[in-house]
Amino acid sequence: MGIIDAIVFVLFVLGVIGTGLWKSRNEKSQEDYFLAGRGLKWWLIGFSLIAANISSEQFVGMSGNAASHVGLAIASYEWMAAIVLAIVAFFFLPYFLKAGIYTMPEFLEYRYNQWARLIMAVSMLLIYMLLLGAVTYSGALTINTMAGEMSIAWVPSVASASVFIGLIAMIYVATGGLKACAWADLIQGGALIIGGGIIMVYAFKMLGNVSEAAYITDVEKGTIAVKTFTPDQSIMERFLDLNRVRLNMFLPRNDAVLPWTALLLGLWIPNFYYWGLNQYITQRTLGSASLAEGQKGIIFSAFMKLLIPFVIVVPGMIAFNLFSSELKCKAVSDNGLVIAKYKMANPESSLVQVVDSPSRDTLETWKDGVFMIAICPNQDTITKLHNKSPYILPVTKDSYENLKIAQYTVFTSDDKSWDEAFPSLAIELQRYNEATRKAAIDNHAAVSIEKLIGYKYDAALGQLLSKVLPENIGLAGFVLAALLGAVVSSLAAMLNAASTIFTMDIYTRYINKQASKKTIVTLGRVSVLLFSLIGISIAPLLGNPKISHSIFMIIQESQGFIAPGILAIFVIGLLVPRAPRCSGVIGLLTSIVSYGLLKVAVPQLQFVNRMAVCFTICLAAIGMITMIKPLPTFIPFRKNTNIELKSSKSAIVAAFFVVLLTIMLYVIFSPAGIAR
Repeated sequence: MGIIDAIVFVLFVLGVIGTGLWKSRNEKSQEDYFLAGRGLKWWLIGFSLIAANISSEQFVGMSGNAASHVGLAIASYEWMAAIVLAIVAFFFLPYFLKAGIYTMPEFLEYRYNQWARLIMAVSMLLIYMLLLGAVTYSGALTINTMAGEMSIAWVPSVASASVFIGLIAMIYVATGGLKACAWADLIQGGALIIGGGIIMVYAFKMLGNVSEAAYITDVEKGTIAVKTFTPDQSIMERFLDLNRVRLNMFLPRNDAVLPWTALLLGLWIPNFYYWGLNQYITQRTLGSASLAEGQKGIIFSAFMKLLIPFVIVVPGMIAFNLFSSELKCKAVSDNGLVIAKYKMANPESSLVQVVDSPSRDTLETWKDGVFMIAICPNQDTITKLHNKSPYILPVTKDSYENLKIAQYTVFTSDDKSWDEAFPSLAIELQRYNEATRKAAIDNHAAVSIEKLIGYKYDAALGQLLSKVLPENIGLAGFVLAALLGAVVSSLAAMLNAASTIFTMDIYTRYINKQASKKTIVTLGRVSVLLFSLIGISIAPLLGNPKISHSIFMIIQESQGFIAPGILAIFVIGLLVPRAPRCSGVIGLLTSIVSYGLLKVAVPQLQFVNRMAVCFTICLAAIGMITMIKPLPTFIPFRKNTNIELKSSKSAIVAAFFVVLLTIMLYVIFSPAGIAR
């Protein structure tokens, strides 16, 4: 990373922060701070929605999923969102703007009761704590990966990079509120799309210059092969030869990440929750200058959602083609302690050896196929060993000496390509696991599970950024700044939303109902500081492979606890005016309990399908209560705002075009479409 890149990076970051603070310099009331004075125009809303949504969660997690067997199918989170946004613009937004609410939990008290509002507020705050940590972690991981690959003197740890990211977001959110976020998002939203496009162009360019590349031959089995190219093959021919099986939006029904059955109902639930009912997204639309401005902004963002997979997902697929060996090497630190535990559980293993402070000769002559648990004195040594060999697994001396393992432990992987990455150990583990499970059954004992990964898919973006971009012409600095801006933008949106919910739904509702405008705004700023510290503290913990091998899936699965219930009670609240006020609480609690029970009782049920089941249970529970004790009279939706509530005709036409284009994309990338 040259001096020009560093200058571009610093100027971009300062420009974003300065613009946000300058545009929000006159904020005084809670409406100014939390909703930008209800004066946001459509272009600000559109870019702000995209910038708040597209973060390291997508750049790191979605490109990571694309690098795996999932491929283009992960784009359903983006393309289905385009249709959902069109529905939100014309069926949800008019109700919310008419009610004049600050938060989505506030609408529940308006329609149901204060307890529904409180449960949703607390649940969303808990989820936001995880989201703050996840977004901070994935951004810090990319900075850490890039710094390690580039010629940078100091490689920041995930923890120190998390502090850097968290502080930037905290500064302009605490100072400027939603307006600062919106104006910063205008710059960052455009930059992240341009930056993603730059990465894609250079990734294709590198693919055209290599003589061979890895590819996944079967998405169901995760099998991998290497393809050699002839000089006359074009870049697109190479890409299609390598990735044709992954250019399919419909994965097998038994897929653990995104089976085609989830597209029927399950995936619609998190999409409707996220885009229509999620505070850190809807807060932008609640700040609309009018209903028409809000609708045009939402449809504008829907169109941009169709572009996102081409600048995030496609580069992720190419990253595996080009850097599969590096991604396997990046898995060493994650696998180290787990394989060390396996050696403790099975001391007779001939495929795992423990070496204390290995010498240079030992490292250079180590035989592939045998794993070395390299006990190192410090983290710096571990960092240097990472790219030596995928069979050298460095761990610190302290962490190794503190290892503990349950009596009956099996060692598995969620990574379909684990067997391909390390075939000899995979065979040995299969035999060991079968014997362990049998022994546990014979002794009526519980089985503990340890998880391994074959490839560090979430490092795909870091590989692209550090190896495909040209040196010292400013592009690397711009792309890194755009990525950091995406991280900070989403982090800022979550901080602003969490601050708004805590202040407006909890503090002013239950703690101090007579709080002055100055007190409310001050508390909003203080809570931003506290939530930032929580996110920074959680971030480093999310790198544990026992939690998940994909940060993107951590976020999606965790929201399943509340998304079905929230969607169910909002749909019922808007469409069934006789549903009793207690049904809000019933729907929320039913969602949390049923999702948790299904996760424990039926762990093989893919989480998106689990959400569909919970949504159905919630609707059934609310429907039963409504039949038993319906409200005697309708609950009127009274106007509580001064903004214009006339719908936009141009937005209706644009929405029809976006929906049609989305359907066409699914047809093109179906099995039949690919075959043609």
